[in-house]
Amino acid sequence: MLRVAVVGGGPSGSCAAEILAKANIKTWIFERKLDNAKPCGGAIPLCMVEEFDLPESIIDRKVRNMKMISPSNREVDIRLDNVYSKDDKSEYIGMLRREVMDAFMRNRAAELGANLVNGLVTKIETGTNREGPYTLTYSDYSAGEATGEMKTLEVDIIIGADGANSRVAKAMDAGDYNYAVAFQERIKLPPEEMKYYEDLAEMYVGSDVSPDFYGWVFPKYDHVAVGTGTMRKNQSLIKDLQEGVRDRAMKRLVHGEVIKIEAHQIPEHPRPRRVVGRMALVGDAAGYVTKSSGEGIYFAAKSGRMCAEQIVESSKRGQTIPTEGDLKKYLKKWDRKYGATYTVLSILQFIFYRSDAAREAFVAMCDDMDVQRLTFDSYLYKKVVAMNPWQQIKLTLLTIDAIARGLVRPPSSSYKPVPSAVRSDEEVNKMLAIKGITGGIKVGNKKPSTASKS
Repeated sequence: MLRVAVVGGGPSGSCAAEILAKANIKTWIFERKLDNAKPCGGAIPLCMVEEFDLPESIIDRKVRNMKMISPSNREVDIRLDNVYSKDDKSEYIGMLRREVMDAFMRNRAAELGANLVNGLVTKIETGTNREGPYTLTYSDYSAGEATGEMKTLEVDIIIGADGANSRVAKAMDAGDYNYAVAFQERIKLPPEEMKYYEDLAEMYVGSDVSPDFYGWVFPKYDHVAVGTGTMRKNQSLIKDLQEGVRDRAMKRLVHGEVIKIEAHQIPEHPRPRRVVGRMALVGDAAGYVTKSSGEGIYFAAKSGRMCAEQIVESSKRGQTIPTEGDLKKYLKKWDRKYGATYTVLSILQFIFYRSDAAREAFVAMCDDMDVQRLTFDSYLYKKVVAMNPWQQIKLTLLTIDAIARGLVRPPSSSYKPVPSAVRSDEEVNKMLAIKGITGGIKVGNKKPSTASKS
């Protein structure tokens, strides 16, 4: 019988293990930190809820309103009531905590028959020409000991779902990729501020919050996730950039209390090799995070499922051992389905995140209803939306305008906090005079914003 090891218990690994277990293929899924959460905005598209049979109980917030905030603090409201229907509230962006979602998906795979191992894989012997059989050496922490018990396991196939620093990728010599650094603080807010974020998410753009990405304030069940990301070349600036997000949103995060700090690497493009021998990469390990939006959860889960489905098909439900060529069929299907999406988003990031003037134009574009509908149709449902000729012409003109602005207009020289959405400026300034956000990063590495910047 075919034996498969899935290294990593996030969405990609859990979805792979679930498909394999349903086919009665002997499967082990390894995860060291069963209560850990990857620092992540935690936004998922609507189609993922149905496609992966996610219960509403794991979704903290159903966001139907977004604010795009430009370097000059122009705020563009994107309301699903306007994009779709005011009466039908079925469309939403799901906001969740990764530790809740990951645990649900991982435990479901175990309930279906996958062997869930609370363990850390430390060594992989790949056999002749990396074709297996593969011997995994791992520390088993299921007994609760701090050091773990050293064990080994022999398998026929390995699925690497172990993130940006994938040990499986190293074992298969998958090649390196460029990556971004994500930093996030979870912040509890006073009731009035928390109610404001009940079904609203904010995205901030500007060189102060990220030179090549964006900052976010996303709502969770009793707090907001506040974070930013940037490419590896700027990683030394990540805390200053996080401070930039806090400065811009300070009047909406007034008297916030940081309850958790998170940081992680996220890939910026697929690895040069994603299948070697009978080892395959999925999720972050493969490099499946989109540029511009930074979306990775859906694509992680989808890649894990597609890889496992190929293994089930090629092995005749576990009766034979698939070849490298069989596993590479998963890559062909993946690239055919999503390759264009990654290319388009990479181009958009290059155009709109190159300067603050271009970012201003980008936010202005988001005020257009056709742009909003095209964006949400493609994001919520992961489908290619056909544009009529007028939409194509308008989008082209808006893009040319953004490029022109980015080339000829000088960058912003100052960034100010956005005003409070629930208090008067006088009231919020008095509150800030008492204290700002408590806990979290040590601020003051750069010139701080002050409450007087209205």
